[in-house]
Amino acid sequence: MPFNNILPSGLLPDEASPEWLNKADNAWQLTASAMVGLQSVPGLIVLYGSMAKKKWAVNSAFMALYAFAAVLVCWVLWAHRMSFGTELYFIVGKPGIALDQKYLLSQAYGDKPTDIYGYMPMANYVFYQFAFAAITVILLAGSLLGRMNFYAWMLFVPMWLTVSYTVGAFTIWGRQGFLETGGIIDFSGGYVIHLSSGVAGFTAAYWVGPRHSQDRQHFPPNNIIHMLGGAGFLWMGWTGFNGGSPLSAGCITALAILNTHICTATSLLVWLSLDMIVYKKSSVIGAVQGMITGLVCITPGAGIVEPWAAMLMGLISGTVPWYTMMVLHKKLAFFQRVDDTLGVFHTHAVAGALGGLLSGILAKPSLLKLFYPSDKHHAGLLYSILDRQIEKGLRQMCYQVVGAVFITVWNVVATSLICIFIKQIVNLRMNEEDLKIGDDAAHGEEAYALWGDGEKMPNKLRLTPKFPSIFCQH
Repeated sequence: MPFNNILPSGLLPDEASPEWLNKADNAWQLTASAMVGLQSVPGLIVLYGSMAKKKWAVNSAFMALYAFAAVLVCWVLWAHRMSFGTELYFIVGKPGIALDQKYLLSQAYGDKPTDIYGYMPMANYVFYQFAFAAITVILLAGSLLGRMNFYAWMLFVPMWLTVSYTVGAFTIWGRQGFLETGGIIDFSGGYVIHLSSGVAGFTAAYWVGPRHSQDRQHFPPNNIIHMLGGAGFLWMGWTGFNGGSPLSAGCITALAILNTHICTATSLLVWLSLDMIVYKKSSVIGAVQGMITGLVCITPGAGIVEPWAAMLMGLISGTVPWYTMMVLHKKLAFFQRVDDTLGVFHTHAVAGALGGLLSGILAKPSLLKLFYPSDKHHAGLLYSILDRQIEKGLRQMCYQVVGAVFITVWNVVATSLICIFIKQIVNLRMNEEDLKIGDDAAHGEEAYALWGDGEKMPNKLRLTPKFPSIFCQH
């Protein structure tokens, strides 16, 4: 098509800007990718480093930083194509490198070049999906803070990404995944990211074991102001998290962003209100937890529900996870046996499952058509009842339930096998003596120069980390 007579010279296609490239979509996607990356670095680094007890601040932050770097290398070497490439088995794609210039500069596509994802280079899509994968592993780490052997964590990250995350991404988002072809709704990762990280974190916490008894009884944040700063990165970064999923700068993107913030604000206020009613005191940590559950709950339905539905989801996400964390967790021996440091099971697994199920109820038909081009995704159960097509709504709910069950079971099994395997190489948990010391024992470094919240002074100054032997347990 001749463009010379209808476009300004700055918009004419050339070798660096081919005809298929939409510069607005590409610019927005790059921005969204950067925002998701900032949720992890520095967002969760700051949040974990300040939310943990002082003697674990360095270790907690470093677990997040290491995971971000390790996931990127694994992602471009094999994991991206396992998640979004050609089918190997019905639950995962073939491993392959995503480093070739021809591949990265081609138009973003799925398992074959004719399966177009968006009007942007593949390099943009690869980085966006990497940022999702990285934050999933880092969220999982929240269950393990304060006791996991860092060298075990170094092995765990690439193994879990390969065995667990790629399967969830392929089955729900991959063009050939059995849940995707069936018509499951997961707008931006309620199941792929949050349900999987919550379940896997809880499972890994079981295998790693609990923190030192003193830490489990007393684990105050070392800097609440910095904690709020990290939470702020997380909240505002969710603009790109959910806003980037349409892979375009269109109307549904704007709706997804607005719904994200409506649900989050509602959830925060509900959680805060419950704290004030039950405990007679407003809790900053509680407000952050409510913020997170709102962000998680809206994720699977951000662009396919109306704003009133987003507010309703915020009401539920501020109530149900609050009850499971603040009431059930203290009553049930099942929860007491497992030391989930930051309550990731409640804030991500429970809230993510809620979001997926509520999306199956509240998804609006006209919005679904804007995001999902095919007819395999059915209207939410509520609209199906109103349209007197309840069987379609029940079919959609069936896929939402099947998806939640599959992700849960897969993560329990895969995470358990990974932990059992790593345990044969190196201890999953630091030894008791090092647990009394914290950061200095793990890394030879401390977050603050002053001592004073009950840590045990090490016998000697260690300037370098202590490496474990792979030949014996100690």
